[in-house]
Amino acid sequence: MSELKIPVGAGDHIQGDPQAAITLVEYGDYECPHCGAAYPIVKRVQRHFGKRMRFVFRNFPLVQAHPNAQSAAEAAEFAATQGKFWEMHDGIYENQRELSMDFLLRLGEKLGLDGRALAKALKNEEFAEKVRADFLGGVRSGVNGTPTFFINNHRHDGPFDYGDLVESIERVGG
Repeated sequence: MSELKIPVGAGDHIQGDPQAAITLVEYGDYECPHCGAAYPIVKRVQRHFGKRMRFVFRNFPLVQAHPNAQSAAEAAEFAATQGKFWEMHDGIYENQRELSMDFLLRLGEKLGLDGRALAKALKNEEFAEKVRADFLGGVRSGVNGTPTFFINNHRHDGPFDYGDLVESIERVGG
């Protein structure tokens, strides 16, 4: 079983109690249909565990298969600088089939972000290094596809359906 090599820290996107007994880390790709299917499951798992669990999302864009994944990850990182990471993250997954540069700019503006600044950041790849750091951390941890989950630093190698995730989380740390 692989272990998470890069500990959760201040540079991560975290939802939930920072001191929670359970940490669920997802390495995800915004254009991956499996990640899109996992999105509502993760939301449901979060509701199930409530304050006992924190959720961490890290970027793992598989650009060979998903040409919009890198831009989507960079747009989410741009949104994070304005306190809107989770809104952008959720908006992308909830509209995954519409994913394009135009969609990212419209979503950013809908969230109250400066559309021109977002377009400039994407054009100049201002957040590419943050996305790359997440990706390389995933590679070091044995991630080779998306979504990949870690429960309290241990890779979850089973299915990511609701029942299996809940059972695995309870077994590891819940």
